[in-house]
Amino acid sequence: MNQRKPNRKKQRGFTLMELLVVLGILVLLIAIVTPRIIGTQEKADLKATQIQIGSFKGALERYTLEMRGFPKSEQGLKALVSKPSDDQGNAGQKWDGPYVNDNVLPSDPWGNEYQYEYPPVNGKGKSPDIWSYGPDGEDGTDDDIVSWRKSSEDGEAGEFGSDDGGFGSDMDADMGDDMGFGDE
Repeated sequence: MNQRKPNRKKQRGFTLMELLVVLGILVLLIAIVTPRIIGTQEKADLKATQIQIGSFKGALERYTLEMRGFPKSEQGLKALVSKPSDDQGNAGQKWDGPYVNDNVLPSDPWGNEYQYEYPPVNGKGKSPDIWSYGPDGEDGTDDDIVSWRKSSEDGEAGEFGSDDGGFGSDMDADMGDDMGFGDE
């Protein structure tokens, strides 16, 4: 009986060194691509928040035309989706909402409720203050996204909003400029 010895040269696989080189290349690619993807998502969240605040401004404009005034701070943005109670006079009869799609108020991209203040505390003019706490979820920090113009230390205007009352008839035409979409 003749036993055959297996040919070990044909059963060759990758060496440890080859596997480590491939693994190193993959780690390097992930290290380069991941920050770009994360940065793009952060920018998209900021823009989505700015657009949503602009949408609230439009809904508040329609609300104001029918109700003859902005909702008070106590009512907040919920006034855009909920009919006023009977104890507010004939306000319930004027209300023709909901003034936002889907009959619910959306949360910001970080899961927080949008904030509302009227009469305005931070902005100048007649427009209500609308803002998001931003990525950190805390009020009053630099990453808050607001409907009024923030001024920075160097005197430049902030990234969003206008202080002129904001609810004029040409609001849609100026919305891109008001939200910082212009000359970037």
